[in-house]
Amino acid sequence: MNVFGLIGEKLSHSLSPIIHHYVYEILELEASYSLYQVQPHLLDAAVQGIRALDLRGVNVTIPYKVKIMGFLDYISPEAQKIGAVNTILNDASILKGYNTDYIGFGRLLDKHLIKPWGKRAVILGSGGAAKSVSAYLEDSGVSELYIVSRKPEEVNHFDKHEVISYEQLSLIEQGYLLINCTPIGMYPCENAIPIPQDEISKFENVVDLIYNPSCTLLMSTAINHGIPAYNGLYMLISQAIAAIEIWYRISIPKEIVDEVYKKLIQYMIKIG
Repeated sequence: MNVFGLIGEKLSHSLSPIIHHYVYEILELEASYSLYQVQPHLLDAAVQGIRALDLRGVNVTIPYKVKIMGFLDYISPEAQKIGAVNTILNDASILKGYNTDYIGFGRLLDKHLIKPWGKRAVILGSGGAAKSVSAYLEDSGVSELYIVSRKPEEVNHFDKHEVISYEQLSLIEQGYLLINCTPIGMYPCENAIPIPQDEISKFENVVDLIYNPSCTLLMSTAINHGIPAYNGLYMLISQAIAAIEIWYRISIPKEIVDEVYKKLIQYMIKIG
C-alpha cells in the first residue's frame, strides 16, 4: 500500500481525496490519500515526517508551495522557473519537488482547444496560481502577457511580462485569453466579479480557475456575451493525475482524465 496525501494549512473543503480515490480505483492501484493540515511553524517537521513515515509522495497547497522548496533535496526545472512546488516525490528518502499546476493548466487549454501561441493574454492576480499559468503561457509562445494586480508596484516576480493595475486594464483594447487566478467569485461570495463586466467582452476566451461554483459570475457574464468560458475543475483533476504519473513513473491516458472529470461533476451535483 502506497501512502500519499496533501499538505496545507486549511483543507476541510479539498476535493483531492475524492479525485485520487477515483484514479486509484480506475487504475487498480493499492494506495491511500489523506489530508495533512499543518501549522506554519511545523512545516519543517511535516517535511521530515514524509521521510520518517515513508510516504511515497505528497501534494502541497496554500500557503506552502513556495516555503516548502527550502526543505527539499531537488527542484525540477519547471518548478524552479515558476518558483513554487505542489508535488513531492519521496525517492528513497530524497525529496524531489515538481509543479503539476503547470501541466494541469496546459491540459485544460488543450481540452477546450485554446491555442495561445502568438496571441495576447491577460492574467488576473499575481499569486502562486498566476506564476504557473504565466510560465505555461510563456512556454506556449504568447505574443503579449499582462499580469493584473491590485498592487503592481509590489510585484517583482514577472520579469518578462508587464504588471498593470486593474485601472490600466481598460487600456487593453482586445485579447485572446483572460484567466482569473484570484479567489474573487468563489463560494460563498458567488456574486463577486474581479473586473467590470464591460471589460470581459474584449476577450475571445475566458478561463476561471475557480471550480466552486461551477459557473462563476465572470463565466456567466462571458457566456452572455457569446464568449466561451471554462472553470478550473479540469485543471484540478489534471494536476492531480500528473502527480500520480510522477509518483508511479507511469503515463495515464487522457481518457482516464476525462472519466474522472465526469465522475467528479456527478459527485459535485450530488452533494449540491
